[in-house]
Amino acid sequence: MANYRYSSSRYSSKRNKRKRKSGNGFLSLIMMFFVMCFAGLTAFYIYLVTLPPITNFDVIKPNQVTSIYSSDGEIIKTFAPFKFKKVEIENVPQDLKNAIIATEDKNFYKHSGFDILGLIRSTLVNIKAGEVKQGASTITQQLARILFLSNERTFDRKIKELIIASRIEKTITKEEILEMYLNAVYLGSGAYGVQSASETYFDKNLDELSLAEMALIAGLPQAPSVYTPLKNPDLAVKRRNQVLKRMYKTGRITKEQFEKAKQEKLNLSKKASIYSYNKAPYLVDYVLTELEYLGFTENEISQGGLKIYTTVEYEAQNKAQEAVADLLAGAGLTQDKTQGALFSFSPMTGRIYAYVGGKNYGKTQYDRVTNAIRPPGSSFKPFVYATAVQQGLRHNDLIEDTPLEVGKWAPKNYGGKYREKIPAWLALAISSNVCAVRTIQKTGINSVISLVRDLGITTPLQNDMTIALGSNGVKLYDMVVAYGAFANGGYRVRPYAVERVENSRGVVIYENQGPKIAKVLAYETASEMTYMLKKVIEKGTGRAANIGREAAGKTGTTDDYRDAWFIGYTPEIVTGVWIGNDDNSKLGGHITGGSIPARIWAAYMRVATKNSKIEKFDYPMLNEEDKNANVDVDEKYKAAPEKNEKEDKKSEKQQEKQQRHLRDEEQKEEETNVLQQPFKVQSQKAPEIKKLAPIPVVPAPQEETVSVPIPPLPSTN
Repeated sequence: MANYRYSSSRYSSKRNKRKRKSGNGFLSLIMMFFVMCFAGLTAFYIYLVTLPPITNFDVIKPNQVTSIYSSDGEIIKTFAPFKFKKVEIENVPQDLKNAIIATEDKNFYKHSGFDILGLIRSTLVNIKAGEVKQGASTITQQLARILFLSNERTFDRKIKELIIASRIEKTITKEEILEMYLNAVYLGSGAYGVQSASETYFDKNLDELSLAEMALIAGLPQAPSVYTPLKNPDLAVKRRNQVLKRMYKTGRITKEQFEKAKQEKLNLSKKASIYSYNKAPYLVDYVLTELEYLGFTENEISQGGLKIYTTVEYEAQNKAQEAVADLLAGAGLTQDKTQGALFSFSPMTGRIYAYVGGKNYGKTQYDRVTNAIRPPGSSFKPFVYATAVQQGLRHNDLIEDTPLEVGKWAPKNYGGKYREKIPAWLALAISSNVCAVRTIQKTGINSVISLVRDLGITTPLQNDMTIALGSNGVKLYDMVVAYGAFANGGYRVRPYAVERVENSRGVVIYENQGPKIAKVLAYETASEMTYMLKKVIEKGTGRAANIGREAAGKTGTTDDYRDAWFIGYTPEIVTGVWIGNDDNSKLGGHITGGSIPARIWAAYMRVATKNSKIEKFDYPMLNEEDKNANVDVDEKYKAAPEKNEKEDKKSEKQQEKQQRHLRDEEQKEEETNVLQQPFKVQSQKAPEIKKLAPIPVVPAPQEETVSVPIPPLPSTN
């Protein structure tokens, strides 16, 4: 037993020695790694220090500018300096120089082109991340990038940047470097350099700027489009205050100056007309947002010499902008608060054709396509009927168009007129409110909400029957995407604007890989809805949208005429139009969705569809003989005003008897009265899946391809 204990102790002692040796070996490896890194950095530092100056530096010019193109070759935006005025360093206020240095490079006067401590810190962060996550660019490095390099976020470019920055420091003085930087840096809204930024944002010379205004300009280089006060005044002020705080912390201003400047109100120039040089400003904003989503930085976009090819067709885009502005003006809706928006894309491929976020970008940059949330009125009703069709309703099934009470709520038809018993297609065509409410009573509210979520509506929806009449706010973008599923056989398609991107050498570094889709409706449902929505234009409230070719759509008008909508589609293009006042006040003049919005839609669609190859919807039922084609709605389904007195019991019994008799007759004709029995149960047979139109094949790039993954659409259960 004693021998065993002795042997065990000796074994344990040997094992501990091996562990210590192993631990010492690991520590030695770590120390060796750091020694090698230090030696490498030291050697690289010595190399940078010994680099020669740059010859002929005075003739060096910045990189070529980035351009954004339409699909038909029109340049719709360039990032050349719209405003550029050179300023001598002695004419730059000291507070502005201090603000730039405090924000961008606090050790500017101490380093030799690069900040070694900042470089080590960012290198460790980037090694850990496996990619370039953190930068440590000095003002000199930024100037090197502007003058000589692309804006690719790669280790290779960073090394080149360090080398060039070191050579710049040996070629010109610190004051000359700062002067070149202050004249070349992009400061958003088309302004390059501090003097042009001063004029663009404040309509002042540099020596007229307040400390707060200088701090605002100094905060722009990090993300010009994000912090530009013309688009994001609140963010601009927040960023300005961060700059002021840095100036105070580094001793460049006093506490009193800091507190006073921080309280100064933003007072921007009233004549910032820089966007007249941008042919499709709202679209360009959307393109820039999409590029950022795809992984491109703002410096890469504004200074990288890129060629960005979009899906937009310039002639159609131009007509869309013109139609919104001209038709609003023609109706006397000239106030700045009265706005219109239009969004158009292909329900087959997702290509965006036109994008108008407002009638005058120079006066307001607020994008009403993706940001404004407004009630859609009756343009929401197709989702209620689509839910009913999924549950068995068909376009000729009858619905009671008579006064209705739901608890304390009594929805009314427009003009107080009712037509007794009418087919579903007519209920939608004339936009009967009571028929829509009766339909949602049958389908259930939750079923409608579930369907619209699948179709792409993202805004909150209340769980009550008023949603049948479009009581909850939605986005124009979402509505157009949702209607696209009616046009293409039941698919939700993700819109996109960026087709491909080429770098300054002409190499394709990004290209769209085709539509991102999800099946959300049965083919038969899309077919029935298209039939019904065609009738809206042929015989209903959307007659002003008739463009002389097959089209379907729906009007929408909210209470007190605050919002007016028209959303419609042909086999290849779906387009939505909204008009209203930004402050949600009444438009005036009893403007409905069937008036100005429908006319805007028609004016644009006549241009957008002129080269369309598909003239008819690919739905067999629409190509069969239409028994309702020659129906005189006003004759067969006469409208009568609501009765003032309630029917007595005798009349009610007689009406019930008549309804039973009519139901018997309707069943013989294989029609269903949705008031008296549930919708027909759909067959369990899987719906027929129609193939989308073929996607144009784009040759794969041969080199330097950047694969940018796009997250899949949300699953639809």
